[in-house]
Amino acid sequence: MKFTLRPARDHGLDTGDRLRSLSRERGLGSIMLGNAWRALVRVYLATWHRLEVTGRENLPEPPFVLIANHTSHLDALTLSGVLRGQAARHAHALAAGDTFFGSTLSSVFAAYAVNALPVWRKRTRAGELATLRERLVEDRLAYILFPEGTRARDGVMGRFQPGIGVMVAGTAVPVVPSYLDGAHAAWPPHRGFPAPGKLRLAIGAPLVFTEAPATRAGWEDVAARCEAAVRRLAPGQRSP
Repeated sequence: MKFTLRPARDHGLDTGDRLRSLSRERGLGSIMLGNAWRALVRVYLATWHRLEVTGRENLPEPPFVLIANHTSHLDALTLSGVLRGQAARHAHALAAGDTFFGSTLSSVFAAYAVNALPVWRKRTRAGELATLRERLVEDRLAYILFPEGTRARDGVMGRFQPGIGVMVAGTAVPVVPSYLDGAHAAWPPHRGFPAPGKLRLAIGAPLVFTEAPATRAGWEDVAARCEAAVRRLAPGQRSP
């Protein structure tokens, strides 16, 4: 068997730049910290929020993109907590850079505990999306993404942005829709800390957009189809 060695994507970056880099790769310390963090999160979700998950069998092996509605900081914790095995080890939450990477301390936590990658609101460049798309396919990653772009302050799901289309249009990477119910009631954006409350996560069948064109219309169509798939998983919308 022949092996090809290549430098880490983040080779040569100083610590500060590595924390905020879309090319950041995991070292042994990051993997160990991430494993410990996920174990704590799972215990917390099971005891404090009595998390109930349906459709876990719809999660494929990486690469894939897991998407959901977005109303609470509990959303990313829950979606990352349900991943297992290879998917958990290769998962990156795409997080708002201005919220989670605004200081060195928050950047260290986001990078090493949550393994988040920063997406900067209103100033994400096309090249950065291209980097995320390249890594998704070549490194066989799992992305956790909230296509609304921000938390819904009133708990009502908003329109999906075309960034999800830029990420997957024309590829065979599955997009897995999911709907998280109860997170807004437990931890709405205006509250400092979460309250106990039941969480229910419904995971749907994967979508593939191999034939979607790499055009604005194609990206918007992908976003619309992803939005419709997530809405169908909401309570009261699911088929018996």
